Amino acid sequence: MDSSKIAAILLLSSLFVAATADWSNLKVGFYGYTCPQAEIIVRKAVEKALYKNPGFAAALIRMHFHDCFVRGCDGSVLLDTVQGMPAAEKDSPINFPSLVGYEVIDDAKAMLEAACPKTVSCADVLAFAARDSALKAGYIWYDVPSGRRDGRVSLSSEVVLNLPPPFFSAAQLRDNFRAKGLSLDDMVTLSGAHSIGVSHCSSFAPRLSRFNATFDQDPTLDPGYAAFLKSRCPASGGDDPVVNNDVVTPAVLDNKYYVGLKDRKGLLTSDQTLFESELTRKMVVRNAKYGAVWGRKFAAAMVKMGGIEVLTGKQGEIRRNCRVVNY
Repeated sequence: MDSSKIAAILLLSSLFVAATADWSNLKVGFYGYTCPQAEIIVRKAVEKALYKNPGFAAALIRMHFHDCFVRGCDGSVLLDTVQGMPAAEKDSPINFPSLVGYEVIDDAKAMLEAACPKTVSCADVLAFAARDSALKAGYIWYDVPSGRRDGRVSLSSEVVLNLPPPFFSAAQLRDNFRAKGLSLDDMVTLSGAHSIGVSHCSSFAPRLSRFNATFDQDPTLDPGYAAFLKSRCPASGGDDPVVNNDVVTPAVLDNKYYVGLKDRKGLLTSDQTLFESELTRKMVVRNAKYGAVWGRKFAAAMVKMGGIEVLTGKQGEIRRNCRVVNY
């Protein structure tokens, strides 16, 4: 992406008024009377999916993040594009085809509609599914305040204005998360979700060759790791394969992601910058050293993120099908 496009993105992003997480109308056990089995139903759907494909854990956590950062945690990322209407969030180049796992939400929602029709929002299903994924992948548990309502608008054009790209610096990431009411420590903590999951070669290819006028290869990238990545990614054209985000424990949601950053084996620029920047290096070192502390912080940050710009009360709706608005 050329410098003029990057500048345009940053300018537009700076125009957004800082949002704040709002839990005032959310509460743990929101469905205690209206659908007591709601969270259990979602957990069963997630466990069934992860048994078949453990990669869905990373996908569902990522999906919750992509939902919350665009229009708040309102389930808008789940909506399909309607023929004749502007493309929806899931069809943004940032989300398609890399964002997967929608069928897990569909399965959970279908069971919920059978048990408790028109009661549990898709936004809450996604929040529960992300929590259950963190439990399965990293033994990280947290109570999810619920009571979110579903939004009725989903626009692909809004995705690039809100989600941080893989080339952001630590300062740019700080500002992006701050605009959503999240702190610098929240940002570094939530980045640990890259302890699981994969990224396409195109997301980090600029680090491997023709990096800048001085270096052909990103000097912050471990040479041995760079050689490994080059062996997995085509030099130009062809397919766009994926590589594990974390080289230490790629299937476990843990603090080893930060150990990799210390060893200069962060996959994306936006990963490695957390160690290279004085702004965030100490946080990375602490997270690498104290895994249990990071796990507790991750749980708290996920709850905080789940409160971004939520719809509650009579706002929005409770979708019967997470892919389409009610008619």
